[in-house]
Amino acid sequence: MNQVPSIKLNNGTLMPQLGFGVWQVPDAEAERVVGAALQAGYRSIDTAAVYGNEQGTGRGLAGAGVPREELFVTTKLWNGPSRTWDRDAVLRAFDDSLAKLGLDHIDLYLIHWPRPMREGFVAIWKALEEIAASGRARAVGVSNFRPADLERLGAESSLVPAVNQIELHPLFPQAELRALHRRLGVATEAWSPLGQGKELLTLPAVAEVAARHGRSAAQVVLRWHLQLGNIMIPKSVTPERIRENLDVFGFELDAADLAALDALGTGPAARRIGPDPAVFDY
Repeated sequence: MNQVPSIKLNNGTLMPQLGFGVWQVPDAEAERVVGAALQAGYRSIDTAAVYGNEQGTGRGLAGAGVPREELFVTTKLWNGPSRTWDRDAVLRAFDDSLAKLGLDHIDLYLIHWPRPMREGFVAIWKALEEIAASGRARAVGVSNFRPADLERLGAESSLVPAVNQIELHPLFPQAELRALHRRLGVATEAWSPLGQGKELLTLPAVAEVAARHGRSAAQVVLRWHLQLGNIMIPKSVTPERIRENLDVFGFELDAADLAALDALGTGPAARRIGPDPAVFDY
């Protein structure tokens, strides 16, 4: 039933290329939504401390009846500016996420934002190195890191992040950062892989590719990600859309299709939709 290919991370851990995100899913709904995703065939679930739904996500994982070894669970450290993120604070935050999820280990643990103006992410990374060495996280990585942030980690740590989870979609393809990931051996993971709202999915270029394949606009955008080698975590709370987003393995985009979607990244609608990591400090 599960056709999702895996990406081998730089420490040998296998991560499903297509997962399910629960950003903006209320904790009270997360159990149902995660359960529906797992029933549909997803095995990778992405949450974060700041989403406030780790407990509901954990209930969904526990109630689905899927063996733990088949699951890949990601959560993230919310390294907000309201506290000092020394080693002990990071370890406490990890333990809190682990307890809320009801798990004995996390498959992937990420620093949520670099916050470069605070000069704190290298110390946080050292604590993640310790978590990885303990085996309580199978892999550790970062989210929203820019080239300069990755280069700084490389200068001060021998552990290369397994993943950088970034805003990435045809309107913001992040070619420079993806190229750096390839050189460093960092897997590229896309959040908001379909953009936000319906703008991307209603563009004529996307609609034309979808019509040629008899597929939805969302399916052709997700197929674009797959063929680029991106990991992605689309989110939906609708069972039909949850299933539709997983049904992207029965067709392939040709060179003309890929070129049409690639061109959106330099077109008039191209732009970042989410916060800029250079200044984000919420």
